[in-house]
Amino acid sequence: MVQKGQFLERSTLIPVGSSGAVMEGTVHRGQKSPPLLILPPRPEEGGGMDHVLAAELAFAVARAGFPTLRFNHRGVGASQGVRGTGGALVEDAEAAMRVTLENAGTTALAVASLYGGARVALALQERHPAVGGLCLVAPDVDPLSLVRLSCPLLVIVGAEDTRVPRAALAAAVAEAGGDLEVIDDAGATFHRNLPQVGRAAAAWLQRLSGG
Repeated sequence: MVQKGQFLERSTLIPVGSSGAVMEGTVHRGQKSPPLLILPPRPEEGGGMDHVLAAELAFAVARAGFPTLRFNHRGVGASQGVRGTGGALVEDAEAAMRVTLENAGTTALAVASLYGGARVALALQERHPAVGGLCLVAPDVDPLSLVRLSCPLLVIVGAEDTRVPRAALAAAVAEAGGDLEVIDDAGATFHRNLPQVGRAAAAWLQRLSGG
């Protein structure tokens, strides 16, 4: 568990690419495994690591004893470099993944994503067996992209979020053997019932850890 005095956010630097650029990140310490890497919304969505959903996930998971890392993509916030798309965002996530694993001293981690960051998370899991679980919060993806997943999956959506057809999403999650958590009285931004998102993610990590 996170001990007294450890539940403080700590800044970290994440080297990325061949240019010597570094991205800014924030970590929480914890003793449980797996650690959680939190992917922010894609840069074009205007989000970053300080997004309210990212902070809620980090705090809820840290309270449950799991270490976390969240970060800003290159060109966002204080992260150096030029904003990227596609493969560049996956490269950013790979760099953050390496730091997460090194910090936690493990060979496997879980990944949570926000909105369009789900596309980055899916690409990361496809490339790296170290990704042992995916938690997609309000994902902006084609549901069919989920059915081929071979790792534990949790999808969290607001009951009022209609961006992705619910029936198609539920069918895809079920085919992947995952869980769909629908937060009542909430939309895509979770302005209402935000704490339920964190609780759902923390409970899922507990299950992954065998707890």
